[in-house]
Amino acid sequence: MGSRWENLVVDALDPARLARWWAEALGYQITYERPDEVEIRRTPDAVPGMVFVPVADAKSGKNRLHVDLRPADREAEVERLVNMGARHVDVGQGASAGSIVLADPEGNEFCVLKQREQ
Repeated sequence: MGSRWENLVVDALDPARLARWWAEALGYQITYERPDEVEIRRTPDAVPGMVFVPVADAKSGKNRLHVDLRPADREAEVERLVNMGARHVDVGQGASAGSIVLADPEGNEFCVLKQREQ
């Protein structure tokens, strides 16, 4: 029997601020908040969620794990996320990559994929 994926844990300098950013980006809600941990989920019982925990040091280097988003309209979503504080980053993906790489306000990379071909 396998395990059930419960959460993705994200280290953050300011967990509450970053959790709120990701909640807005994903249309999630804060389901749990303490000074040392903030959890967001689509609904309180939906999994997986994201948990943000405090760390003392800023992120350095490329993520070893990242989130892929697949919106209905990639260009509009990239514009919305950048307006919210994301920024374009180059992690060596090249111009022909099928995704646009952005970083959240604390520098965590994530990809915005194009719509699936039917």
